[in-house]
Amino acid sequence: MKSLRILGALIAPVAVAAVAAPVALAAPASPFGPEVVRTGTVAAQQKISVAVSLNLRNGAELDQVIAQVSDPNSPRYGHFLTPEQFTDRYGPSSTEVAKVTDYLRGQGLSVDSVSDNHLVVDASGPAEAVSRAFGTTLADYRDGRTGRGFYANTAAPHLPSAIAGSVLDVAGLSTRSVRVHHAKVAPHNGPGGGYTPTQLKGGYDVTPLATAGYDGSGQTVALWEFDGYQQSNITAYDNYYKTGSPTPVVKQVSGGSGPIGNGQVEVELDIEAVQAIAPKAAIQVFEAPNSDQGEVDLANAIVASGIPVTSISWGLSEKGRTTSGIQAVDNILKQGAAQGQSFFAASGDSGSDDNGDGSKTVDYPASDPYVTGVGGTNLTVTSGNAWSKETGWNGSGGGYSSVFALPSFQSGVKIGTTNKRQVPDVSAQGGPTGISVYSQGSWTSVYGTSGAAPIWAGVAAVYNQDAKAKGKSGLGWANPKLYSIAASNYHDISSGSNGGYSAKSGFDLVTGIGTPDANKIATAGITR
Repeated sequence: MKSLRILGALIAPVAVAAVAAPVALAAPASPFGPEVVRTGTVAAQQKISVAVSLNLRNGAELDQVIAQVSDPNSPRYGHFLTPEQFTDRYGPSSTEVAKVTDYLRGQGLSVDSVSDNHLVVDASGPAEAVSRAFGTTLADYRDGRTGRGFYANTAAPHLPSAIAGSVLDVAGLSTRSVRVHHAKVAPHNGPGGGYTPTQLKGGYDVTPLATAGYDGSGQTVALWEFDGYQQSNITAYDNYYKTGSPTPVVKQVSGGSGPIGNGQVEVELDIEAVQAIAPKAAIQVFEAPNSDQGEVDLANAIVASGIPVTSISWGLSEKGRTTSGIQAVDNILKQGAAQGQSFFAASGDSGSDDNGDGSKTVDYPASDPYVTGVGGTNLTVTSGNAWSKETGWNGSGGGYSSVFALPSFQSGVKIGTTNKRQVPDVSAQGGPTGISVYSQGSWTSVYGTSGAAPIWAGVAAVYNQDAKAKGKSGLGWANPKLYSIAASNYHDISSGSNGGYSAKSGFDLVTGIGTPDANKIATAGITR
């Protein structure tokens, strides 16, 4: 990446609104509703781990810098920050960090780590010490709908005024919220039951780029995961389709995701879908515990890595989160944008009702302005594997954010009068035909927006390889670029519904600005 020296006046930024001003600390997870029963108090000596997120410095200036490095008309375009530059100027000061860590140690907690960007302090200790440090009680609960037990804080946490102004959020006081993956499985006999790499590359016009040698070579894609995978399944996929892909590398965060669970198919789908589009790209699989703390630490680890492209197929309704928790992740994603990193996140598989309660809600992190939210479609290709037609999938997550204001890159495609962030931004194959995947020892067709996000990550890797070969800047924070070249460079999806909204010509709340024509996107984006 090119580095940026911050000198002189800064030009006006792209107006990406920050989330609504949060309270100093996360609100309590309760009330939970009648289906959740309190079963006792967490044992005093039970070990609890938390991630304490601190506030950014110079936030308005950071927004300006992100706008400059992402704007092709700016002389600073492509001169991305290094992690060290970000920390020096925008991370919490060493004094602020010391105040928080001294306080935590004084309350009997161990400070396990401080992130390199100073945004997150991980700490742990017995429940009684955690309760004392944050002025709340931790109780055990059971959810009658799922039978799942969890613990949570019974009141909003409190901190002394001397440090409260430095702290944005405390993750880990509740284990109720878990991220869900957006993959659905339809078993079949053999790889022909879902779209193959050849069909996906043909349908999304990646083939001309591949023929020219742009296959992801020299590029790296990060996967944001809360479960693990078996390499033998990936090897079987690669051998059958002759991808010649590098072996993925696992990066464990905060101890990793634990034993392989029911999200295995998600992780294997993500790896294989990226390989279908960009077979020679290196893949790093970041695995973290499925928890609020795990998500914050996972975001930080990926941003610290500087990997240019990330695919995210896990999420949770905005309604199921706290505003301060969203802000904590958003601050980390801002660093990623300043460093020239692209994030593609599945928009969810529950249509316009991401929360599953009959309301119109959207999924996070797909709703974050620094993330490209990816919806789902029903793709049809010709016998020659060219794009034929496409409709919006009824499960494609979409609608309006309840947290983020309308960003300036969406000002030209605003729908209605809400002035809120609109989801999704783009889309790709997500419908029941699925993608051909080898998982858990057999061929499977997997569908959902979980397959759409890694398709776009693969397209971004190929784009970046092409740009580098031409001496141009990579995609970086993708949304401003993708919206600026929307005319005629995508497949515009004009039919289909996700329950609350319908696809139409131009931007819509089912498929966004459309599905990729990778060759056209590369030509338009790299030359702009």
